Amino acid sequence: METRRLQFLLELSRLGSMHAVADVLGTTTSTVSQQIAVLARETGTPLLEPDGRRVRLTPAGQRLAEHAVSILAAVEAARADLDPASEPAGTVRVAGFATAIRRSLLPVADQLAGRFPRVRLVISEYEPAEALAQLMADDVDLALTYDYDLAPATVDRAVDVAPLWTAPWGLGVPAPAPDGGDTLTVFRAFRDHDWIGNSRNRADEDVLRTLASMAGFSPRVTHRADSLDLVEDLIVAGPGVGLLPLDRPTRPDVALLPLTGPDVRLRSFACTRRGRAAWPPLALVLGLL
Repeated sequence: METRRLQFLLELSRLGSMHAVADVLGTTTSTVSQQIAVLARETGTPLLEPDGRRVRLTPAGQRLAEHAVSILAAVEAARADLDPASEPAGTVRVAGFATAIRRSLLPVADQLAGRFPRVRLVISEYEPAEALAQLMADDVDLALTYDYDLAPATVDRAVDVAPLWTAPWGLGVPAPAPDGGDTLTVFRAFRDHDWIGNSRNRADEDVLRTLASMAGFSPRVTHRADSLDLVEDLIVAGPGVGLLPLDRPTRPDVALLPLTGPDVRLRSFACTRRGRAAWPPLALVLGLL
């Protein structure tokens, strides 16, 4: 059984259309169709069935796609293990959110430059969904992502996820701020304000809406910004309120209220394709992280 054909089937199970598979794998829809047809002959069972103008996997196709995850991961691990004792060398492509790049990856880059000059990092700033899409398209080797304990993310079963660190977040409000209290008390105190979400990640707004619902109201989310500096500017100019990390200094006219009971914690992760983490340069970077 040709593993390349298993890759076509697995991507079809994930993406749902041959056109999308062709785009991701850099080929044509006819090639995708032909390769899956050959795979069906090799297995002796139909793998696809009509679904309107499109096709979908049969139950047998779904089962084979599930096996393909483990099979392809094992192949990748075998390739990486061919020369495990050699000095790591190669380019590790990383996509991640800005805080993780500054906090975790740049110190690693300094260590690599001094101790492992043959390992090079190529870094791109992306929000979690964007970084994971880059990872699944094989455009990067490592994705640094985050979620919140109140808004846990789900990832593709072909991705291995390793926790890195957590950080408490609070509510940024115009200074001077009123006395705080527990999280729901703080939220109720600002129920009539404009609220600020993230323009590129739903997780922040999901946390806001979850806590506001627990506090008995629906927040009026009028602004969305990716930059934490811009969130602070909107807090002052709005006046609005929005989530900010507690361990980050703020400008003097922004107050940061802790959110406790329930707490709000950001969780950072290192994500790789299954079977890839044994590749020596990537394993080195993961270990340093």
